[in-house]
Amino acid sequence: MAASPLPALSLLETRVLGVLVEKQHTVPDTYPLTLNALVSGCNQKTSRHPILEATEAEVQSALDHLKSLSLVVESSGGRVMRYAHNAGRVLGLPPQSVALLATLMLRGPQTAGELRISSERLHPFSDISAVEAFLDELAARPEGALVSELARLPGTRETRWAHRLSGEPEAGAAEAAAAVPGGGETVSLGEVAALKANVDRLEAEVAQLRETLARVCRELGL
Repeated sequence: MAASPLPALSLLETRVLGVLVEKQHTVPDTYPLTLNALVSGCNQKTSRHPILEATEAEVQSALDHLKSLSLVVESSGGRVMRYAHNAGRVLGLPPQSVALLATLMLRGPQTAGELRISSERLHPFSDISAVEAFLDELAARPEGALVSELARLPGTRETRWAHRLSGEPEAGAAEAAAAVPGGGETVSLGEVAALKANVDRLEAEVAQLRETLARVCRELGL
């Protein structure tokens, strides 16, 4: 168990930690992970919220900080270094709680029912009440809460939960999660990113057209 409260982790640091937990269960033959595998896992387009485009250098920097907190351990395997998480031991958590935290770090705020489905490959919970029991324990830790129950959204029957490894969840976190189809999938934010890219491209094209039009007008003496 941690001797002192952990500092707030960045989005990328929680993503790295979540990927390590996930891949430990889903691809055990290639775990611990190489840096390249971690980058791919962090930038995965499915089962992620939000979608990231982290560089190798950024992931390495996140790893270095997580190693300084003992949340990640490094080992040499073959020609490259490999990385494994140490979250359960450092935070003093059972596998069930680690699975829920990892799912929240990878997919964003979710309801207990969504968490049960999303975390199936990391730990199979018998029912929603089992998920809720572990969430309640995480929220009531004497060392500091690791999850928060978000305010219920208008027109919804269930509340969503968010992890607190990055500090207090931002206002609007529940709304952002609810806007994503599939309870925490990354489609919505991916569409936002694509729209932003399209807007940037169109703005560049408009600027170019204006420059071309101005040149033509000068040549025509208009």
